Amino acid sequence: MNLALFDLDHTLLPTDSGHQWGRFLVRHGVVDEESFLRRNEEFFGQYKAGVLDIHAFLRFALAPLAAHPRAQLEQWRDAYMREAIEPAMTPQARALVRKHLDAGDLCALVTATNSFITAPICAAFGIKHLIATEPATADGTPGGQFTGEVAGLPSFREGKIDRVHSWLKGLGTRLDDFATTTFYSDSINDLPLLEKVSDPIATNPDDRLRHHAAAAGWRIMDLF
Repeated sequence: MNLALFDLDHTLLPTDSGHQWGRFLVRHGVVDEESFLRRNEEFFGQYKAGVLDIHAFLRFALAPLAAHPRAQLEQWRDAYMREAIEPAMTPQARALVRKHLDAGDLCALVTATNSFITAPICAAFGIKHLIATEPATADGTPGGQFTGEVAGLPSFREGKIDRVHSWLKGLGTRLDDFATTTFYSDSINDLPLLEKVSDPIATNPDDRLRHHAAAAGWRIMDLF
């Protein structure tokens, strides 16, 4: 069996799911447009530049989850999927995932964006396993009220490596047990995990990752 890991934003999606969630909240009047949109754009720019303070960003991004009842959040999430995500799921991305699933590979979506937003996206791609940043809940259960804090280690930069190792350990296996390990990502932020797999694929890469991939002799895939 082989292992296939996929980043989400600008890798399988030609957009950023967390950024689009913020814009969705603004459009629907859930958060203050001027202040939220400004901060959302600032953090997005920092992410693209590879200088994001993940903890500062998560305090900002998870605050709206803590401010509203879970049932209301799920209604908004359903609308967000219909409006912002499903139209952005391209045939090329679906086919890439399907190729690995049909081959019998163990597949996982590995993303820094929180699991509340990304769980339905993962399911829509047909991927069973999600490794994402986990929002904390008041009672510690997956369906509980959000607190605005993070549970455990964010799935970001080197944290993705730790989270993947932990996930595989829970399945009774290790990275080295697979004949081939593949990771698709667009971002220089994912360089730590890209360097850990046997088949790193720079997918729709940003300029810094494209340069690094070319120098390292990695495959470059322009999916969109």
